[in-house]
Amino acid sequence: MDGLGDYRWMRPVRRSGRPQWSGWAGPAEVVAGRHRGAGGTPVSERGERSKERSREHMMSRSGHADSSTGHGGHNVAVEALARRILKGTYREGDSLVMPEVRAELDVTQTVLREAVKVLTTKGLLDTDKKRGTFVRPREDWNLLDSDVLRWKLAAGVSSDFFADVLELRRSIEPAAAALAAERRTDDDLAALDAALSAMAATDNDPVLLIRADASFHTAMLLASNNRFYAQMRRVIVPVLVQRDRAVLTADGAFEHPHAVHAAVVEAVRNRDVDGAYMAMLELLDLSAQEHP
Repeated sequence: MDGLGDYRWMRPVRRSGRPQWSGWAGPAEVVAGRHRGAGGTPVSERGERSKERSREHMMSRSGHADSSTGHGGHNVAVEALARRILKGTYREGDSLVMPEVRAELDVTQTVLREAVKVLTTKGLLDTDKKRGTFVRPREDWNLLDSDVLRWKLAAGVSSDFFADVLELRRSIEPAAAALAAERRTDDDLAALDAALSAMAATDNDPVLLIRADASFHTAMLLASNNRFYAQMRRVIVPVLVQRDRAVLTADGAFEHPHAVHAAVVEAVRNRDVDGAYMAMLELLDLSAQEHP
């Protein structure tokens, strides 16, 4: 394995008051706010950070990030049923024959019922008296849900999917970079510099480069200090990792991306709002040109 099957290993770990990017410690769950106390910690969110650290500790022990899919047999049933839906074993509009599904998954009726509830909240399934439990249309599937996105990526995606995400990124990441230029803290800048340093040290190793790229874009979204932009890392980063893996591990040369990423960081460092916006837009457009 290349260590990139689960994008959720990235988070800033504070050492001596400055964040450094850890290889496998878990996701950065806390979004930084505008108003910060000593050490850059948002005054209103210190209690939340404590709660998140507890959750991250539990995650590091289990090997999984926060998920609403449950545990044990329940989790296995949710994962197995979701995979069948995303891979087309159960197609859009299909009504599920529950006794058959229960036998296939080898679970109890109670476990299957709870799995259906989970997938209903994620937009994959629905139930009515006439049709029973059925697969909802793809446009109803909640791709902003981290589990649904993970299942979708695992099932395989088309170039159109990546194009849609690029459009999303062009609407979000330049604006996030502009906000970062305006609002970034020393800690935010240190996280961006750490990601850049990691990128420079990759020596064209695809695995290391993918990690550094994901860390950079995570740090930039967090540096916007906008809680909604920061949350978009849950959509942007896993797709970025999968796309980078396909591009960078394929045969053929590629231009090292350090320079274009460094240009964004310099604009953020200099608090050049317009420059940060344009540098990020150029980075995204260059990526699209080189790897359509």
